[in-house]
Amino acid sequence: MSPDTPLQLLGGLSVLEFLRDVWQKKPLLIRGAFPDFQCPLEPEELAGLACEEGVEARIVEEHGPDGPWQVSHGPFDDATFARLGEKDWSLLVQAVDHYVPEVAAMLEHFTFLPRWRLDDIMISYAPPGGSVGPHVDQYDVFLLQASGRRRWQLGGKVADDAPILQGIDLRILESFQVEAGQDWVLEPGDMLYLPPGYAHHGVSQSTDCMTISVGFRALSADEAVTSFADYVGESLTASKRYADAGMTPPTDPGEIDTAALSRMRALILDSLDDPKQLSQWFGRVMTQPKYVDQLAPLESSVSEAALVEELKDGLTLERVLGSRFAWHASDHSRNDTKATLFVDGDGFVCSLALARHLASTRALDSGLLAHAEAPSLLATLLEGGSLYRSGEDDGDEENA
Repeated sequence: MSPDTPLQLLGGLSVLEFLRDVWQKKPLLIRGAFPDFQCPLEPEELAGLACEEGVEARIVEEHGPDGPWQVSHGPFDDATFARLGEKDWSLLVQAVDHYVPEVAAMLEHFTFLPRWRLDDIMISYAPPGGSVGPHVDQYDVFLLQASGRRRWQLGGKVADDAPILQGIDLRILESFQVEAGQDWVLEPGDMLYLPPGYAHHGVSQSTDCMTISVGFRALSADEAVTSFADYVGESLTASKRYADAGMTPPTDPGEIDTAALSRMRALILDSLDDPKQLSQWFGRVMTQPKYVDQLAPLESSVSEAALVEELKDGLTLERVLGSRFAWHASDHSRNDTKATLFVDGDGFVCSLALARHLASTRALDSGLLAHAEAPSLLATLLEGGSLYRSGEDDGDEENA
């Protein structure tokens, strides 16, 4: 589809218009983004998921038994839900796309953005009055009303140091002023896009209110600097040190002068200014699994020869729900035949064609054998838990 084509998903904007005028710049309300939308799971199914080990889930009670805005963390049990009242609480389950294929499939609606920018899909349920209070997120999010109704109020962009309520396990804004014209009730299929830093408050208006939140990854500057420095540091030799050959005699031996600082700055910048290292680090960090224990590596090795025969006999492989694939060509022109395939925080050099195939949603079958590196790479990804044989349980489900 052409990026100039108007999309109902984006309120009649084209991808080019959305990225130019809206993305990370201003909120956008989209009525009927998903016409006749049917939620892929029921509230009872979401609650059941929240009862499973390994699933990140929270219940937020505005008037909890132990105080206001009480937060409880899963896994939960039937007794937990039995004690909750008929209003003023919310259930939030993270990374539902890691466990429910129908939810994971929704991510394909958002491929007008890079796949490696997607973080996860959170789904919340709330009876009337349920919310998590007015707050600010530091990431982009699409809020799709899946069932029922939710009222959203926006308070504009706020400063990083905006005061928050103290003594609770939520970052609720101390002060929240609704901006004029920024107050809506969303019906099923309606969607609200919010850039980072915008105050918002969503309150359930029905007994069947479910909201799907499609969130995006964005490293903070402190995370990026620390992570990249650690990555580069692993490859630096001990002999690369501060040096001051040819320095002039100090006017005061106790002074750290500007020349010394310039030499130190040059050493640091020269060590970090490596585009190849940056691409290798960035690919790994942006494909790291959301949860470190997400993958279930095999206990035994995979025979390449046996795998080839299985594929020839009709075997197909599947990407584990929640696994992250991306690729980077060996040169900036993308004309090279080699690339690095990044999978779940690791990197593998292979043909550009193979990398693009694996990082897409295309079928993983015998057609891959046209690439000489495929048997070795597929065996490695199977052993690491990023792929599994069709018909077997998704490794993620085993962890759930």
